[in-house]
Amino acid sequence: MSSAAVFAQDEDTSERLDTIVVTGSNIRRVDIETANPVLTIDRAQIQKSGKLTVGDLVQDLPAIAGQATNPQVNNGGGTGASGVSLRGLGTNRTLILIDGQRVINNDVNQIPASVIERIDVLLDGASSTYGSDAIAGVVNFIMRKDYQGAEFALDYGISDRDDGERTGASFTFGQSTDRGSVVAGINYNKFEAVGAGGREFSRSALYLYSGPDGLGQVFASGSSRVPTGRVFLPAGNVGPGGINLRERFGCTSVTRIAGTNGTSLDNYRCYDAVGDAYNFQPENVILVPQERTNLFALANYKLTDNVEAYLKTFVNRTSSASLIAPYPLDSLGNGIVTSADNLYNPFGVDFGPGATNLTARLTGTGQRINSFDTQTSQFIGGLRGSFGDTSWRWDINANYGHLTQDSYTTGYLNFTQLAAALGPSMLVNGVPTCVGTAGDASTAIAGCTPLNIFEQDSAQSTATFLTAQSAPFQNFLATSREATANVNGELFDLPAGPVSLAVGALYRKDYSNLLADSTIILNPQTGTCDLGTACTTPLTGNLSTKEVYAEVFAPILSDVPFAHSLNIDVGLRYSKFNLAGNTTNSKIAIEWRPIEDLLVRGTVSEVFRAPNVSELFAGAASDAPPAQDPCQGYLPGQQLGIGACGPQTGATNIPATGIEEQPNGQVNGIASGAVAAGFSLKPESGKSFDFGVVYDPSWLEGFSISADYYRIYLNDTITGIDAQTVLTLCYTDPNSPYCPFISRFPDGQIDTILEPTVNLGRLDTSGFDLGVNYRLPEFEAFGRNIGRFAVGMNATYIQEFDNSIPGADRFSNAGAFTTLFGNFPRVRATGNVNWDMGPFEAGWNMRFVGNTKAIGADTGPLGPPFLAIGGVTYHDFNFGYTAEPINTQFQIGVDNAFDKQPPLYYTGITVNANTDVRTYDTVGRCFWARATVQF
Repeated sequence: MSSAAVFAQDEDTSERLDTIVVTGSNIRRVDIETANPVLTIDRAQIQKSGKLTVGDLVQDLPAIAGQATNPQVNNGGGTGASGVSLRGLGTNRTLILIDGQRVINNDVNQIPASVIERIDVLLDGASSTYGSDAIAGVVNFIMRKDYQGAEFALDYGISDRDDGERTGASFTFGQSTDRGSVVAGINYNKFEAVGAGGREFSRSALYLYSGPDGLGQVFASGSSRVPTGRVFLPAGNVGPGGINLRERFGCTSVTRIAGTNGTSLDNYRCYDAVGDAYNFQPENVILVPQERTNLFALANYKLTDNVEAYLKTFVNRTSSASLIAPYPLDSLGNGIVTSADNLYNPFGVDFGPGATNLTARLTGTGQRINSFDTQTSQFIGGLRGSFGDTSWRWDINANYGHLTQDSYTTGYLNFTQLAAALGPSMLVNGVPTCVGTAGDASTAIAGCTPLNIFEQDSAQSTATFLTAQSAPFQNFLATSREATANVNGELFDLPAGPVSLAVGALYRKDYSNLLADSTIILNPQTGTCDLGTACTTPLTGNLSTKEVYAEVFAPILSDVPFAHSLNIDVGLRYSKFNLAGNTTNSKIAIEWRPIEDLLVRGTVSEVFRAPNVSELFAGAASDAPPAQDPCQGYLPGQQLGIGACGPQTGATNIPATGIEEQPNGQVNGIASGAVAAGFSLKPESGKSFDFGVVYDPSWLEGFSISADYYRIYLNDTITGIDAQTVLTLCYTDPNSPYCPFISRFPDGQIDTILEPTVNLGRLDTSGFDLGVNYRLPEFEAFGRNIGRFAVGMNATYIQEFDNSIPGADRFSNAGAFTTLFGNFPRVRATGNVNWDMGPFEAGWNMRFVGNTKAIGADTGPLGPPFLAIGGVTYHDFNFGYTAEPINTQFQIGVDNAFDKQPPLYYTGITVNANTDVRTYDTVGRCFWARATVQF
């Protein structure tokens, strides 16, 4: 990867080859090194990586941090998508472009790798150039143009554990004449799933717990929703015959003894939180199954000498799925009532809302599988040309994006269909029968078979569950319509050169709509739905944007002492949003070359982001985030923590001994956009600073070094708040605006926590980038030519990533992992050594993820505040040979050659695989091969 060379977004090869539009600017100019810090991944690097999709390649960049999704994200993912989170600011603050144009789908895996010429990564805020979303930077995919010929490629790869098989094929052809060109083709790839049970680190749900001795202990445990069930015993004399169930068993919860049917109290023993916990990990995957097909066509044709028409078309279809453990039934959380008069209930009390809890793992219904079918279409077309023989160019274009995603989920039950089966029942003529009134055979319910939920895995119970099995669907639709007109050229000449101007106007309308099966539509009164989980809310919304912009480039000095050149670039953009008001954002950039080989650069930009359609209108969706309840032991009337634990949350009957320990490391959450939660969302704004140097010594040809300092701050950050943050903020500040997001049962146990998109506070981040590249000249050893070598290194150091939230202390995420913001190792780096000689080539790529601290990994009461995580280095090797007589290149490679396993973060703060699957490789050593034939 090169951090010194920057290229054009679009190039007209027929005239004025000396001027190009550089990524990060609207000005056409000669220089390719500018004030914009841009890192470039060229086509050769893409090919040598062996990647079938570019997500892995881009996510390996040192400037990536946080928690962007990827195909290793199973629970909470499953779409197979890869996002880009530059500077750790999130995928919504990194703008994805194709040839300088926005795309509707931020999944970079849907961009066909076979037609990419290079990838320009702008590491600087660019709101004045590209508008909203370009806060952290821009990833600009430059497509191949003027290609002549055809090529066909086949790929195959597999892990050294014989899983994770991948296959791929692509066909690209192009034709070019003096009037125009066309490039078109198809790209296909498929990845098989990798089960979590197939790797030692993810085989069991691992917990780190420091007990009274203060020593951290690792134990394999899991979920408290277990196949033999967990019955929470009520306090007092309420059992059969008025007995005290807690005194009888000597504990507060019991589980069924394996091999019994659960219809007698003698069938139960005390629940052991460690020994009885259900290990859900083997049912999960650490790489989701995914299959993609891409069609693409790019064409341009000169209508006259000064007018050219162009069209770019991309169509993608991705099929994928998430696979997680069988359904975790929770009577309170799911709103399920089991009657005290149910034939199989030996406890003599109701279970469910308004009573005590009964949980179970419904293993008889099988895995929960969420299948996704995602289709994306992008059409970009327009006219461009020049005004006679002048330097002025113009471009008028339209950009239409269409995204649909259908999801179908299996392994869930419609509990409204089981209400009668869980209600009162009795033997009528020796036959178990559901009745409307307890003990009254005349109220028998036709067609209803009583359900023994206490033995959920019996043949009869499983059969009854399956009668209520549901496969709910959701359909998400998003469209984007954009029209742009721009013109640029030279205004007048100064002694140092011509002053250039670019101006333009834009209109964009974004629309989204979510449709959902009636069984999963959330009831705002109960906080649940017919299925009891996977609940959502259908919503529709649209946003419109109107913008005008201008940019001026002026050369101030040229070829004078201490100033080989001195240039200034000023940009201004006015934006008006139908739901976010209006804003004006500017930038000023300075380029100074005291000598020809040295560039000193600096940019100060105002940045702004309006909430997007998803952040505003995303429907409410239930999830199960990890969280530790700070209210454990909270006493009635206690003032500390009253906002998070007290009566306003619904905790109106807290035991005199205090709120008991939560039964599970996960809680019931409902994530949504702001509208669904009734939260008024504001835009976020701030500034971006970048100062750096680039040195290309003329005395050492092929060598380049760059160093940059960056700083970004944002106010009113738009963030999806997580359950743990809601609990923590409200516990310390009873007046926190997030306290209404907490709902508890009367005994103080957590019912539901809302996790909407909110304005969370202020964010400050800063750090340094370093890039070194050297292309060595050919040389001989022992009298023989040994080819050419190229070496490169890119690194990022995060100096600061601080969040200031009202009502809480300023929190630093630099060098740390948190559930809210993700992973921010202070140092990330990549390195490469490449060699070529004639038809042979080889490469060695390295990726380093530095030390970090996992905040809250130890869930014990005496645990340290963080777990130290060491650095990890990955090594990839590749080798290629080009057989020129048959126009074929053969490539082989091994990724993660030394089979480096991910560090353990443990289940207390992770949802997937005991580790941070968004940062580390989970599959292990993989081998791949590719053959490419050119015609």
